[in-house]
Amino acid sequence: MTTIIVAILAFITIAGLGFVFAGGGGSSKAAKRAQAIVSAGPRETRKSSARAAANSPEARRKQILKTLKDQEKEQKRATLNLKAKLLQAGLKGNVRNFWIISGAIGLTVFLLLILLRQNPLIALGAGFAAGFGLPRWVVGFLAARRIKKFTSHFSDAIDIIVRGIKSGLPVHDCLKIIGRESPEPLAGEFRTLVDNVGVGVSISDALEKMYQRMPTSELRFFAIVLAIQQKTGGNLAEALGNLSAVLRARKLMREKIKALSSEAIASSFIIGSLPPGVVVLITVTTPAYMAPMFSESRGHLMLMGAAFWMSCGIFVMRKMINFKF
Repeated sequence: MTTIIVAILAFITIAGLGFVFAGGGGSSKAAKRAQAIVSAGPRETRKSSARAAANSPEARRKQILKTLKDQEKEQKRATLNLKAKLLQAGLKGNVRNFWIISGAIGLTVFLLLILLRQNPLIALGAGFAAGFGLPRWVVGFLAARRIKKFTSHFSDAIDIIVRGIKSGLPVHDCLKIIGRESPEPLAGEFRTLVDNVGVGVSISDALEKMYQRMPTSELRFFAIVLAIQQKTGGNLAEALGNLSAVLRARKLMREKIKALSSEAIASSFIIGSLPPGVVVLITVTTPAYMAPMFSESRGHLMLMGAAFWMSCGIFVMRKMINFKF
C-alpha cells in the first residue's frame, strides 16, 4: 500500500514537473509568436495602407499631373532655346552664325554712335541693345508669324486626313497629300514629318520633333489623338473629325477675343506712343528747348528714368491685353 502511494505521488510529481517545464516553454514560445505577430501586424498594416494609398485614384491622378507638368517643363525648355527659335522661324543657320551677325550689328551701331560723337555710355548701351536684343526680337517675330500661319491652316490639314481615311487611304499617304497641296509653312513641316517616318522614325517621335519646330497646342492635340488611337484602337476618322471641330472652335474664340480687345490694344498703342511722339515733335520744332535733355547729365538721367517707367507701363498694358487660353 505504501509502495502504491509513493508511486502515485512520484508520478504526480514527475507529471507536474513535466507539465510545468513543457507548458512554460510553450507559453514562452507562444508569447514570442504573439509578440511577433502583434509587432508585425501594424507594420504590415502600414505597408498595405501605403500601397492602397499609392494605388488610389487620387494618388494616380496626382502622379499623372506631376508627370505631365514635368514633361511640359522639359518641352518648354527645349522649345525656348536659341536653336529651337531659329527652327521655329524657318532659319536654317546655326547658332554660331547668329551670334556672329548679332556681334557685327552691335559693333556697327556702337562705332556709328561714336563717330557721331555721342556719349560712350550711350553708344555702348545702344550697341548692346542692337546686338543682343534686336536680332532675338527679329527671330521671335518671324517665329510667331510662322507659327500663326501654321495654326491657321492646321484644321484644314486634319480635314484632309479625315477625308483620306474615309476614302480608304492610309495615314502616311494623307500626310504626303498635305505636304504637296497645303500652303507653307504647313507643307514643309509635313514633308519633313513624312521624310522622318520614311527613314524609320516612329510617328510619335516624328511628331515630337515637329512639335519642337512648331510648339502649338493644336499640334500637341493631334499627337495625343494619334498616340491614343495607336494604343487603344478606334475610329481615327471620327476622333480627328472631333479634333478638327474643336480646333475651329478655338480659332473662332481667338478671333472673337481679338475683336473684343481691339479697343484696349489701340488705346495701349496710343498711350505708349504719346510721350516719345511729343519728344520728337518738340525736338523738331524747337531743338534748343530739348537740347539740355541730350547734352547734360541730368537730362540723361531723366531720359533713363522716363524710359524705365515707360517700359514698365508698356509691360503692364501688354499683360492686360494679352489673353492666353
